[in-house]
Amino acid sequence: MPAGPPKKLLSALLLLCVTAVWGATFAVVKDAVTSYGVMAFLAIRFAVAAVVLVPLGARKSTRVSWKVGGAIGLVLAGSYVLQTYGVRYTTATNSGLITGLFVVTAVIWNRALFGVRTPLVLWLAALASVAGLALLTGGGPSSLAFGDLLTVGCAVGFGLHIALLDRYAKEHSAMALALAQLSCATVVFALVWPFADPLALPPASVWPAIVFTGVAASAVGFYAQTSAQRRLPAVQAGMILTMEPVFAAVFGYLLAGDRLSWTQMGGGAAMIAALVVATAFHRAEPSPSPRATLSAR
Repeated sequence: MPAGPPKKLLSALLLLCVTAVWGATFAVVKDAVTSYGVMAFLAIRFAVAAVVLVPLGARKSTRVSWKVGGAIGLVLAGSYVLQTYGVRYTTATNSGLITGLFVVTAVIWNRALFGVRTPLVLWLAALASVAGLALLTGGGPSSLAFGDLLTVGCAVGFGLHIALLDRYAKEHSAMALALAQLSCATVVFALVWPFADPLALPPASVWPAIVFTGVAASAVGFYAQTSAQRRLPAVQAGMILTMEPVFAAVFGYLLAGDRLSWTQMGGGAAMIAALVVATAFHRAEPSPSPRATLSAR
């Protein structure tokens, strides 16, 4: 049976909490990959996350959940590689703005792959959130540098990840699907690591970042996202996830002494307003036709 309003509200709040954690990791990750390799950092981070979920996820896993979660994990891995390398070669403003485009790409993927019709009000809310994100980050990118192009690919990938979870999370255990995603991503990063970075353990200064991002941002975060998307549609989930830069700005204000201009505060307000509209006016999306679904074999 469809989840009732209280369960949907709890799922939305859970995803919002996870988004706050992800917003707090920007500075942590950027500092870590400055002194340690990107692929090495991702491999160990996701390995820690997978190990944390093994005790609960392994018991609920099935052959199908491993196949589906593994396929989604490939998308997740590619998206993280593009995002993490991209932020090395562009500004934080450009990275935040371009990554936020996953709000729109999730809607497009959901329509293209599964034939999901999205009400006009949600399209307008998604576009408003992107406009708000542009204001929050201080404007648009002046030019598409190499890092900007990588981040465009990251936005496309994260949109696909949200759309796939929207379709398949309802059919599998959230814990099992999260474990499969993280395990698959770990294998990808570990295989590429020797070709991208030296095979060396991280310095002591990087371990706190690995543990924090591995446990809180990855293990707990992706389980919570998968669990929330069992009840929330892709567009609404995407809208909540766009609050990540808002939380990043809040933590920057509280912890790093950053201050927002009136334009940036207006952008954050526009994103919050778009989220409220999407939540208040969301209508149930029809189930996709059999021919519009992806094969899980």
